[in-house]
Amino acid sequence: MSILRFEEWLQTPQGRYLLDWEQDGLDRLVADLFGYHAVQLGLPGFELLRANRMPRRINCGPQGRDLRCSEYELPFATGSLDLVLLPHVLEFSAHPHRVLREVERVLVPEGSVVISGFNPLSLWGLRRVLARRGAEPPWSGHYRSAMRIRDWLNLLGFEIQESRFGCYAPPLRTPRWLERWGCIDRAGSRWWPVLGAGYLLHGIKRVQGMRLITPHWRGRKAVAKRLSPVAQRDGSTRNMQ
Repeated sequence: MSILRFEEWLQTPQGRYLLDWEQDGLDRLVADLFGYHAVQLGLPGFELLRANRMPRRINCGPQGRDLRCSEYELPFATGSLDLVLLPHVLEFSAHPHRVLREVERVLVPEGSVVISGFNPLSLWGLRRVLARRGAEPPWSGHYRSAMRIRDWLNLLGFEIQESRFGCYAPPLRTPRWLERWGCIDRAGSRWWPVLGAGYLLHGIKRVQGMRLITPHWRGRKAVAKRLSPVAQRDGSTRNMQ
């Protein structure tokens, strides 16, 4: 299950069909996520965080463009990243739970993780089931439902903010036939929205027990105001208790 061969597949008509939908969804989703450091783990040939406005955007992974590292051991300090994008990483990883635990470690409280994946409950998921042993990507990946990924994220303390599904046309090989099935995309998002070939999930890392601590000077200012002298008509003053 090579993520590199999957990246090559994304250049095919099938791959472009999926990638165009994912890129459009990612552009809308990450444009409003703010912070300082964003990381895209995998797919170095694609700038999937192009719409994000964080000042530092890093592409890393085994073949990363900026940093080369294992997806299980990210070279970032604990609680140092504001956004991590996992584009189909969990489907081609031998240990997806370890990947998510590492992502949870490097994210700051209230940091975001965005995950893209194939939906097994779709026509593309059926195509994978019918694929022969040793099939080429993307049919060789482990498709996991959005519901399962949500459960994994919830166990790690993430709160799901948004989920999107898309690509309802069958996995046809030619652009001409994919275009002919364009009406299915329009109908699918309305009538059977959770049966799209691909999905996007956005989760936020919640930390239990966090409490906003206000500056101490506010308390002193309030006390001083409460004890301020009040002028009397006879010219004297008294303190208000």
